[in-house]
Amino acid sequence: MITTQQPAPDAAESGGHRATRAALVAGLVVYLALLAWIVLWKLEVPWVGEGAQRVVKLVPFAPTAGSGASAPGEVLVNLLLFVPVGLYLGLAAPAWPWWRSAAAVAGVSLVLEAAQYALAVGRSDATDVVVNTAGGLVGFGLLALARRGLGARAARVMTRVCSVVTVLALLASGLFVASPVRFAAPDGGAGLHRSVPGGPPGTGSTGDAPD
Repeated sequence: MITTQQPAPDAAESGGHRATRAALVAGLVVYLALLAWIVLWKLEVPWVGEGAQRVVKLVPFAPTAGSGASAPGEVLVNLLLFVPVGLYLGLAAPAWPWWRSAAAVAGVSLVLEAAQYALAVGRSDATDVVVNTAGGLVGFGLLALARRGLGARAARVMTRVCSVVTVLALLASGLFVASPVRFAAPDGGAGLHRSVPGGPPGTGSTGDAPD
């Protein structure tokens, strides 16, 4: 009788771990790239603004002489956008304490805010750093709850969850790009607008967009 040798449990487990790790790294890279596109260019073709468009707001949440208060909708969007970042970081560095993950999320947010200033493509706002870091901590907390409830399966399950969220974010971004709604005008003007057939570019209603 011919028997087929089955892989040792340790080898199968190691292979599954490598596949999970590869999916995690790929998802993190894709999500960070999408996040940068959303934050910097609001899903528009990348552009570079002029020096006069650079705005820095150092007082979080409150209005200042040169800038208004952060809109609640904008704050909520910025919070939700960074929840997957906290999940990904918690999965990629499971031994990190919460404060180190918070510092890493804050670092990502600071890099994006600095890029907005350098490229003159949006307002560099201390509110965004605070809210983005809070969003990352929410993701880190959700992962901690998953580990408590799922045990050893938490990493595999939550990596799949992150992958699904990333795919859905890509699909939603594609649908948005295909729609007439825009969060930034092609010439770098900020503000939500809906194109009107036969009318000048950028005409329509205004609203909130993530800074």
